[in-house]
Amino acid sequence: MKIVNLYQAKTHLSSLINRAAAGEEIIIARHDRPVAKLIAYHPAPAPRRLGLLAGRIRVSDDFDAPLPEDIQAAFEN
Repeated sequence: MKIVNLYQAKTHLSSLINRAAAGEEIIIARHDRPVAKLIAYHPAPAPRRLGLLAGRIRVSDDFDAPLPEDIQAAFEN
């Protein structure tokens, strides 16, 4: 993490942006007090679409029926 004052940031903005894009965090300070952080931009992932597999997946009618006794016993022991 690099701390630069506001004047340096204005003078060297292009190179600071390149460093931030490479993964470095740059703190910009005014009168030795941090006021901003320059970091790389990562866009948010696209929202998931509901119903994408509609009609392609089938759930059997007995999906939530009790298991056979021998299989149930294997889980319980």
